[in-house]
Amino acid sequence: MKKLSAFILLTSLLFFGAISKSPVEVELITNYGTIVLRLYDETPLHRDNFIKLVDQGVYDSLLFHRVIKGFMIQGGDTKSKYASDTVVLGGSDLNYQIPAEFHPALFHKKGVLAAARTGNAARASSSTQFYIVQGIIHTDSSLDHNQGRINKMLARHYAVNDPELKPLIDSLASARTKKDSLQTKVLNDSLQLIYETYDKFEAYQIPEAHRQVYKQIGGTPHLDQNYSIFGEVISGLAVVDSIAAVKTKVPDRPIEEVRILSMRVISR
Repeated sequence: MKKLSAFILLTSLLFFGAISKSPVEVELITNYGTIVLRLYDETPLHRDNFIKLVDQGVYDSLLFHRVIKGFMIQGGDTKSKYASDTVVLGGSDLNYQIPAEFHPALFHKKGVLAAARTGNAARASSSTQFYIVQGIIHTDSSLDHNQGRINKMLARHYAVNDPELKPLIDSLASARTKKDSLQTKVLNDSLQLIYETYDKFEAYQIPEAHRQVYKQIGGTPHLDQNYSIFGEVISGLAVVDSIAAVKTKVPDRPIEEVRILSMRVISR
C-alpha cells in the first residue's frame, strides 16, 4: 500500500510539474532594441538546438544579414561577426542540419521565429540561421494566392522525393556534372513540367483560424508547412519593424549594421 501511495504521489508530481513548466524565453538584444522570444515545445529539435546555441554564445555579435521589409529579418550566419561590408552573407552555419519539424497549429503569422534552410530535398533546417517574420496584412484573395504557392512548393517537395522520378532526377544531375548543356535543358524542362502538374499528395488548405490572423496582424503565409517554426516574439515587435525598415543594398543586406549584441535564456 505504501509503495502504491508513493507511486501515485510521484506520478502526480511529475504530471503537475510537466503541466506547470514555464515555456523557454530568450532575450535577444540588438543595437535597435530588445526582442523577447518564446520557444515552442511543439518543435523540440529546433527549440533545443536554439537553446544550446544561445547558451554557447554562438549568436553574440552576429548580424541580421538579410532584411526584407514586409517579409522578414534573418540572422545567424556564423561568418557575419567580422564580415566586411562587401562580403555576401547567408551561406555559413555550423556543420549539421536539423530535421524538419512541421506542426499543423504553427503558421507564419507576424512575429514568429523560424529556421532558414537551403533547398534540400528533406527540407532540413540550417543549424544556426533563423528569421523573424514581419509580413503584411492579407485579404482572402491574397491568401488564396499564397495557398497556391504553398502547394507548388509541396508538389515540388513530394515530386523530388518520389522514387519513380529518381532516374530522371539522377540523369539531370549526371548531365550537369558532364556539362552537357543540351541534355541538361531537356531534362530540366521535363522535370519542371512534372513539378507544375504533380498531384500525388494532399493539397494544403489554410485553416480559417489562420486566415483570420493573417487578415488581422499579417504574416508570410506562403512559407507555411515548408519551413520549420519554433517560436515567436512576445515583446519587441516594434524592434522587428524598425529593423525591417532599414535601408539595404544587394542582396538585402542592411547598409548600416544591425547586430545581435547578445542572447540569453531568461526562462526555462
